[in-house]
Amino acid sequence: MFVTDHPKLAYRYVLALTGALLLSYLAVAISLPVVSIYVVNVFHLSSASGGLSVGISFLSTILTRGHAGISADRFGGKICMQRGLILYAIAGLICLIASLPQLSVAGGYAVLIAGRLLLGLGESLTMVGMTSWAIGLMGHARSGKVMSLVGMGMYGAFAVGGPLGLALLDHVGFAGLMGVCTVLPLLGLIAIYRLPPVHPQAGQSESFWQIIGRIWRAGAAVGLQGVGFAALGAFFPLYFLSHGWSYAGLGLTFFGVGFVLVRLLCGHLPDQIGGMRVAIVSLTVEACGQYLLWLAPGPGLALFGALLTGLGCSMVFPAMGAEVVKQVPPHLRGTAIGGFVAFQDLAYGATGPVVGLLADHSSYSSVFLIGGLAATLGLWIAAVSRHRLVSQAPL
Repeated sequence: MFVTDHPKLAYRYVLALTGALLLSYLAVAISLPVVSIYVVNVFHLSSASGGLSVGISFLSTILTRGHAGISADRFGGKICMQRGLILYAIAGLICLIASLPQLSVAGGYAVLIAGRLLLGLGESLTMVGMTSWAIGLMGHARSGKVMSLVGMGMYGAFAVGGPLGLALLDHVGFAGLMGVCTVLPLLGLIAIYRLPPVHPQAGQSESFWQIIGRIWRAGAAVGLQGVGFAALGAFFPLYFLSHGWSYAGLGLTFFGVGFVLVRLLCGHLPDQIGGMRVAIVSLTVEACGQYLLWLAPGPGLALFGALLTGLGCSMVFPAMGAEVVKQVPPHLRGTAIGGFVAFQDLAYGATGPVVGLLADHSSYSSVFLIGGLAATLGLWIAAVSRHRLVSQAPL
């Protein structure tokens, strides 16, 4: 029996994979606000050291996306995801060891950094493996739906992870929290154990950079989309406080409402009407939201800009991801997904420092001008890409 011949069964399997992905991302999300606090308040190191302990896992993720994609193509998505979840658990255990009182500050910090580096590799393998496996189960024709579910698992974890992490830190301490981070991916590992694998397919191999050459336009569009989200996440509260406005904490709430609403209502559209069309409309909406944030005369319109940004950002990743999957044969799918996601990782990692320098010399509203210009450039790339596809289509 081929799972793709039974869509309802395949969808149930993919929902189980999404649940396992959510559990694994919770291990990232609940530790995100806690690690820097621990480094600064317990190790008594600098804020820069705290920032490094957080950012090093994202750097590890970016640098290992290619390896994760190749692993998914070579061994299959299931094995790739299982290895990622095991590395997640080991990373949590290593970070727990960093809190042992027998270690010196330097030793504890070094162990923590090692754990965070391993966490990034685990995230790469888990996410890319899960996506490749899920598309194999559902079929290329429903890859947009798979990408939508992947995003819901990721962002759902981040939505609840921050407050949950701080609450766990208060009640069970850093070691207890890292114990939770060790157990969560193991629960995901148990949940996927009996799900059927999709065996890797044979075919002519290509280098990672050759595949990047195929998909860079879709990757650039999703990366440029990420600038607006990263700018909003990093600077929205400071933007409100600089104007003396109330409700500074509601920016991500409005963004999240728009993001989740569109994912729930429109997750099927890339598969039905084409990813390029969805991306063009989405990037237009995001650009409008960012420009509104830049020019907003008061908090009401600024919050509406955050909502528009969420509405626009929501479908760019699954829409362009569906196009990426169409551009490569099945045996190169994992590598293509790894390269595609790396563009978004790079945007998330670079936006904060780069636009922060601009904010230091201008104003916090200017970061949203950059977000709007980035979304507009992404819109142009998507429009040009669609024109190329239409012109190359057989008559």
